[in-house]
Amino acid sequence: MTAVLTQPRPIRLKGRSFLALALTPELPVEDWLARLDDLASRSAGFFMRRPVVLDVSELDISRAELHELVGKLSARSVRIMGIEGARPSLLDADLPPAMIDGRPAADFEAPAAEASARPQPVESVVAAVQQPVKAAPSVVITQPVRSGQSIFAEGDVTIVGSVASGAEVIAGGSIHVYGTLRGRAMAGTMGNAAARIFCRKLEAELIAIDGYYKTAEDMEPGLRGKAVQIWLEDETFKVASLA
Repeated sequence: MTAVLTQPRPIRLKGRSFLALALTPELPVEDWLARLDDLASRSAGFFMRRPVVLDVSELDISRAELHELVGKLSARSVRIMGIEGARPSLLDADLPPAMIDGRPAADFEAPAAEASARPQPVESVVAAVQQPVKAAPSVVITQPVRSGQSIFAEGDVTIVGSVASGAEVIAGGSIHVYGTLRGRAMAGTMGNAAARIFCRKLEAELIAIDGYYKTAEDMEPGLRGKAVQIWLEDETFKVASLA
């Protein structure tokens, strides 16, 4: 009798790139957490359902302190998908896994409690596996973006409709909204300082370009309800009418 060895079908593994925020805590941690709370209060639901990488490469921290920090972030509904820059001795089975080889994008940090005339810097990262480099595709959304929805793209994003409060659009390129922009719009997230935000009616909760942002409270009242384009010039927001 001839024995036949049956080979199992191989598992197909594919590379994927996912956009995530990277939080970089500073000492004293309690002060940094207070600034994080301020950001969350100024933009409700900012961290909801958003993957976050915790970067502790510049932080002198013990394993117990790292556990405590992750716990405090979890209590704030900040979900840590991975930890970057930690010594292997700091990590154990009860902590998120180590993350490596992330592609840095624009900076992202919590704003100070007092408002500033200049946009505040922001820090983000693309946590990714290696993939062949290709041109970032543009995305066209033909339906309104509803509250709770998130749109991610490495290129330009065009919304043929409105963006509701509580929704967000994140683009490596520019953002075009042919309706009312009520949610959050973050353009140039891959380090593109030339990106712009265009909308027919500005009612945004937050706008950001290349890691610099303003919340609704920091925007000039005269811009509300107007058709505008927004861009960065020497790290300062510039606005022009589309009328």
